[in-house]
Amino acid sequence: MHQSNEMKMQNNILRLLYWAPRIAGIAMALFLSLFSFDAFQPGRPWFENLLVFFIHQIPVLIVALLLVLAWRWEWIGSVLFALLGILYIGMTWRKFWWSAWLAISGPLFLVAALFTANWLSRRRHL
Repeated sequence: MHQSNEMKMQNNILRLLYWAPRIAGIAMALFLSLFSFDAFQPGRPWFENLLVFFIHQIPVLIVALLLVLAWRWEWIGSVLFALLGILYIGMTWRKFWWSAWLAISGPLFLVAALFTANWLSRRRHL
């Protein structure tokens, strides 16, 4: 028996809503990891460079941990990614231009919104 086109479209939308926040969360972690490479400074001992690099990886690890939790419980991703975006703005208030907030908190809020949409769609279709 063939599914109707409407049913196929609905399944595709549900699949997109499932994967979009997860892929966006992975992309955010990769984006944040790019900032770690400025830790390597010529003339500094290699172990210091490595230590600074790992310190710069802490935000990446936080995003990865949130993503692991949100993978199973979308509502946790909704709340925690939004809180992380707010926390970044709060920590950098008056230190950076609004464009830095947009570059870091914007994607965090987007991931939170995508997890919210996924969570609501799953609740609706259960």
